[in-house]
Amino acid sequence: MTLIMQRLHLTHPVHFVIGLTLWSIWFVAVYGGHAVACAVVPPAPEQGVFTLVNAMLLVVSIAAIALLAALTLGCCRVAKRHEGRLRFNAVVSAGLYLFSTLGVVFTALPIIGIPACL
Repeated sequence: MTLIMQRLHLTHPVHFVIGLTLWSIWFVAVYGGHAVACAVVPPAPEQGVFTLVNAMLLVVSIAAIALLAALTLGCCRVAKRHEGRLRFNAVVSAGLYLFSTLGVVFTALPIIGIPACL
């Protein structure tokens, strides 16, 4: 276990793709889940945005935002302690995590403003 944690330190280059991968998994899960929920148990249109479908999508979105934001901050903190290539890796990873976090935020905005299953 310790060996794995050392290899996946926040300065490891694999973090270049983890943020965008997490964003894409979130995107498929939220919008796929939305489509399935609307096909199986569509909420009444008069409920507006206050439906169980929107609540669950919002919970998943907030969890994804929290995870990606924590990884962004972690990479920023690690970047301050390193020099050279390790600092570069941490800074680029932080930027990609931030980009992914903002992607989740802006893509999730319709959840709080548009009724489910229109």
